[in-house]
Amino acid sequence: MNPLFSRSLLLAALLLAGCQEPAAPKLALSPWGASAKIKAEDLRFVPAALSGDADLRIAASERRGLLLLDAEGQELARLPGSFSGLDSRVGAGNLLVASLDNATQQAVLVSLDPTTRQWSRPLQLPVRDYAQAGLCLYRDEAANLYLFLIGEDGHGEQWLVGAGAQLNAEARRVRGLPLPPEAEYCQADDGAGLLFVNEESVGLWAYPAHPEADAARRPVDIVQPYGGLKRAAGAMASVPGGLLALDHAAGELHLYQQQGDAWKTVASLPLEGLEEPERLAVRSNGSGLDVLVQDDGAGRFYQGALNWQAQPQALPPVLANIAPLRQSEPVGRQGDAADDPAIWVNPAQPALSRVLGTNKKQGLLIYDLDGKLLQDLPVGRLNNVDLRANFALGDERVDLAVASNRDHNSISLFAIDRASGEVREAGEVRTPLKEIYGICLFQAPSGELYAFANGKDGSFLQYRLNASTGQIEGELVRRFQVPSQPEGCVADDQRQRLFLGEEDVGVWAVDARADGPTELHSVLRVGEVLKADVEGLGFYQSGERDYLVISSQGNDSYVVLDAEPPYALKGAFRVGLNGALGIDGSSETDGLEVTSANLGGPWSAGMLVVQDGRKRMPESTQNFKFVPWSEVAQALKLD
Repeated sequence: MNPLFSRSLLLAALLLAGCQEPAAPKLALSPWGASAKIKAEDLRFVPAALSGDADLRIAASERRGLLLLDAEGQELARLPGSFSGLDSRVGAGNLLVASLDNATQQAVLVSLDPTTRQWSRPLQLPVRDYAQAGLCLYRDEAANLYLFLIGEDGHGEQWLVGAGAQLNAEARRVRGLPLPPEAEYCQADDGAGLLFVNEESVGLWAYPAHPEADAARRPVDIVQPYGGLKRAAGAMASVPGGLLALDHAAGELHLYQQQGDAWKTVASLPLEGLEEPERLAVRSNGSGLDVLVQDDGAGRFYQGALNWQAQPQALPPVLANIAPLRQSEPVGRQGDAADDPAIWVNPAQPALSRVLGTNKKQGLLIYDLDGKLLQDLPVGRLNNVDLRANFALGDERVDLAVASNRDHNSISLFAIDRASGEVREAGEVRTPLKEIYGICLFQAPSGELYAFANGKDGSFLQYRLNASTGQIEGELVRRFQVPSQPEGCVADDQRQRLFLGEEDVGVWAVDARADGPTELHSVLRVGEVLKADVEGLGFYQSGERDYLVISSQGNDSYVVLDAEPPYALKGAFRVGLNGALGIDGSSETDGLEVTSANLGGPWSAGMLVVQDGRKRMPESTQNFKFVPWSEVAQALKLD
């Protein structure tokens, strides 16, 4: 045969093979011989990373306790007790196992060393005031380990139980989670940050698993006639990019592939010969999945191989998580209340500096550096706040704070005693804005002080503030406009530049001088790094390298840029939880502020303060989180 002709045939065969549809998923199950001997309530694979070449399993038994077994059901290690339900995660050479203690009605966590075949002393969660139906584990991007509890009548809770590869000494309740009344099973996809929960007669749901996320949900599949599940939604197993779920009433296994925010049904496989398939576990074997299914009707487990793997989805980049060191007392109003902070630096004793925070339903709040509330000025619905030092109020020298007052569409003024930090009302400047929103100050090299107030319609008004008569007056000196809703702004006094955020568009720079041009220059647009809404802006001025800090509300992160053109991106981070101090992370941040002033101790390189839109651990009204700037600089490798 002509060699050229042979190569052509081979090439054609390869192309034809590449165009063929993948083989239809098939599942071959056979009874696991040890079922009758073990009589387990739940059975899971031990990951290959811990089992080596051995085929090891863990089991939860009502009569025999938690068991480490080989593939033939031979008992290798036992933790006596009565248990039901299982989930696990890999630790540092050990397996972290969660189960329900039937005797005490408490969730327990325990570590298993497969090499020494030793169980650790269990960590018990407190007794709950509802019946617990199921549980599952979730590990976030910062390696914090959480346990979800699923209870009857819609009860759900998330607990912090571990850090890194170890279990904590005690568990902390992070938040409650409203779940369907018929929920019994859950599974988490750590990489995608998703929690899957069943609602037996309705369908399968996906929730954000991160504790700082909202409790929104999306359907994976619904019971007929609205979806593909014939009769019921049962136990699940999560794999990267996909989900497997039992319809126990119809005797079927459903396979789903994630596609963005939705899930596509890949196949519905009959589980022939099984009476009541209740529990499900899977393990990757390289070419597909090993599967374990419990048949509750027959009281035995089946095992087999499935020739299917989900396609992993592209995941967002993992950002550095920086723990807050302090948090303020929660604000005194429910709902979306706390908004924007400012940092007052005590010129004589920096450790006695203050944090000012706005409450959109109350007024101005003043905290010390430990977050203790010192003053509460109920002056109305204040949105944003900013301040500058050494302002001439008649014959008196004060530090001046300004805030946007949504009750009066005005600028509320406050005098800060430069020795004590005591804050008092100092007047008001009315504006023609229909819906005042953000505000910030700019001090010109000449010493003149200006306030920029913006409205929801995109209007910016620049006022010159003067108090030579002892009463603060505002003179409107300039107007300009952005196309859509702004809010956050901050001024670089030295370079006479104003940074402003247009919430759905990005960050702009404009000349801050009263007689300067109003041409906008793009700093950073909403896109891969900065996610709408663009909210608070802060300016870190060190004298050598200055940085702009932006609240990227759309992905609960903070973006750091060089404060000079070309505004190079330095990185992004999240404010995560501080489990040791019992401080939750921050999310849905509106306002923020940063200072480079040496405030002493952990604040020697400055402080970042961010508003927290969802207060967790314990759940309460919103508050502010205090973060050492040194931790930000270290995480992003800043100068």
